[in-house]
Amino acid sequence: MKILNFGSLNTDHVYKVKNFVTPGETIKSTQYIKKVGGKGLNQSIAIKRAGHDVFHAGAVGEDGQMLVDFLKKDNVNTDNVKLSEIPTGHAIIQVDEKGENCILLYGGANQNISESFADEVLQDFSQGDYIVLQNETNIVPCVIEKAYEKGMKIIFNPSPITETILNFPLGKVSLFILNEVEGEALTGESNEDKIILSLLEKYPSAEFVLTLGSKGAIYFNKTQKIAVEAEKVEVVDTTAAGDTFTGYFIANIAMGKSVNEALSIATKAAAKAVTTLGAAESIPYM
Repeated sequence: MKILNFGSLNTDHVYKVKNFVTPGETIKSTQYIKKVGGKGLNQSIAIKRAGHDVFHAGAVGEDGQMLVDFLKKDNVNTDNVKLSEIPTGHAIIQVDEKGENCILLYGGANQNISESFADEVLQDFSQGDYIVLQNETNIVPCVIEKAYEKGMKIIFNPSPITETILNFPLGKVSLFILNEVEGEALTGESNEDKIILSLLEKYPSAEFVLTLGSKGAIYFNKTQKIAVEAEKVEVVDTTAAGDTFTGYFIANIAMGKSVNEALSIATKAAAKAVTTLGAAESIPYM
């Protein structure tokens, strides 16, 4: 089957500073780095580096060619990345001397995707194909509905978590991949076991993968539960660890691996990612 990732594409502008700028203040940055980003881009890279072909759909402005080029370099299909009349989504990130950061996010082209574009993209996909979604574009509820009508397997990573997600047609999602914070936001429960019970009660026909950071991950549905422990590694940078796990799990399930195998491989890939600085740059190849 095909894997379509209908997801975000961001440019990250990272400024190293002595301290965060305050109202009315002008400060100098000691370093500037421009990087590729967006949960959608990261997950497409992870799927491809795990060994499965992936089609990426999304939008960039005229300033977003480096994102398209980055995807193409890893042989991600970008035929469905459209050029928007508004600027590419981007983040302005201050990183201080302690390693703390503050982030200003501009949705840009990610928030300007039309329903007609969704129709155009989905006409090339059919029943049984996978569609991967995150919460960084404006089109998620619409795409869930349209993909469900086509009989596609809908995989949703509800990140970043917002109150509006509760209004999405989540009963049509096939597989949720989420962390404890997102699980609590969807259920109102903070205890791991209660989160699991509540998710199964709310969405009984779905499958779930709950990632638990250093405690590993749990796959569950209404009939089974499979847990894997996290790998013990020296953590350098956790950026994109979740996206690495998500992409690797999806790719391995799509390639016919068992849930147990997919969980194990995805956990190892995420562990490998946190030993390296960067986001998409840190995602390992299989």
